[in-house]
Amino acid sequence: MSFVKPLPLSLPITLEAHQVANSFQSQQSNQEKSHQIYRNTIAVYMVNLYLESLGIETDLNGSFSFNPLMQSLMNVADLEVRNRGRIECVAVFPESKSIHIPLETWFDRLGCVVVEFDQEATSVKILGFVGEASTQEVFLTQLRCISELGSHLKTPKTQALVSLSKWFENVFHNGWEKTKEVISQPELTLTFRNSSQMSKSNVVKAAKLIDLGIELGHQSVALLVALTPEETEKVGVCIQLYPGNEDNYLPPNIKLAMFSEAGDSIQEVQARSQDNYIQLKRFKSTLGNLFGLQITYNHLTWEERFII
Repeated sequence: MSFVKPLPLSLPITLEAHQVANSFQSQQSNQEKSHQIYRNTIAVYMVNLYLESLGIETDLNGSFSFNPLMQSLMNVADLEVRNRGRIECVAVFPESKSIHIPLETWFDRLGCVVVEFDQEATSVKILGFVGEASTQEVFLTQLRCISELGSHLKTPKTQALVSLSKWFENVFHNGWEKTKEVISQPELTLTFRNSSQMSKSNVVKAAKLIDLGIELGHQSVALLVALTPEETEKVGVCIQLYPGNEDNYLPPNIKLAMFSEAGDSIQEVQARSQDNYIQLKRFKSTLGNLFGLQITYNHLTWEERFII
């Protein structure tokens, strides 16, 4: 099957986009990381302008790509589309023939928009987008026309189950990161506490930063999950919630709850005025079991479903 490369949308890079990108990159001492953040910021900013022109509501400052902590932790170029999810904005150069996107990124994105920079970094071309992919390499000739992006974003992508058993194979997606990588950052000093089971050498730990939204100025909390292989194909599970960024305490009354596959409540814990973390009671589960986690604060509710 042959593909015809869609016509790109050309846009001059605005002065404000340059200023924001320069501000972010100036916080990095590593030159390669600095250039990466600069390109990512410009790409996200310009896609945001295009979506705004279509009347699609976005949350630029709520995107991980505009969070200095997340910028330092990973190569992130997402743009949050309100009430729909996130899209990835990938920067390329004129000589590029394809893009490389890790498979785990596709689990957590509505799609990927490709932005081509000119050599002088004065303008960009939004080449097109891809909605879903099953491979890590996507050729630019396979992109859908950018004019179709608006209609594509009207249908949010169904969130995939988080496969916890895959963590033992070192496979993570949906924004989860191994805690040894997260803990190495000075801004996050997360560790599982008061859990003797966590001292086992075969324990697998992962964390996810969750944005609490505009109600708390986009303050984040960090959800941590630790898995330990048990006897007869069972897995021990420990779940804790910590303040993110540089906060010392969780927001008072924030709740962490676990529910069954049928939606029934299993257990729940609520933070008090000066709790630096909260924890669900550790449990064991057989392979193949499903459960969900829910974080609630005031009118905000965050949920994610898991399979052991």
